[in-house]
Amino acid sequence: MASSPVLTYSIPQRLIHWLMAGLILFNLLFAEAMEELSEAVEEGQTPTPDMIASANIHAYVGIAVLCLAVIRVILRLTHGAPEAPAEEPPLGRLAAKVAHGAFYLLFFAMPISGALAYYGGVEAAGGPHAGPMKLLMWILIVVHVGAVLVHQFVWKTPVARRMTKG
Repeated sequence: MASSPVLTYSIPQRLIHWLMAGLILFNLLFAEAMEELSEAVEEGQTPTPDMIASANIHAYVGIAVLCLAVIRVILRLTHGAPEAPAEEPPLGRLAAKVAHGAFYLLFFAMPISGALAYYGGVEAAGGPHAGPMKLLMWILIVVHVGAVLVHQFVWKTPVARRMTKG
């Protein structure tokens, strides 16, 4: 018996998508706590309790993103995902697959590299985390939002609805 195609994301998938989006944006926008703490330690200063608390919040948010990413992968494997709309050109489909693959890679690589740097003292993990990975995440977010707008207003597909109303 053939299974019916998935037409929209499930409610748990949508909730995790938006929760992760908020947490990731929070950490991207408020990453200076980690930078301040690192600079203080490098300069031989004693970090203030506020510095440590702010850095811990950044770390805890990263850990939450990692945990949600694990749940997200499990839900994707068990619930599936809608196919690309027929109106999307083949190059657009390929770009979407590459972008989503990069997102999923960063959902795991960024929290793990951040934890290695913060908790494990692995300085080599901190540079890529705060540099190229952070930049790539920003680029992907901008491209992702742009692609949703193209789907909505140019191709007039229901892509945005699949992640909002269902």
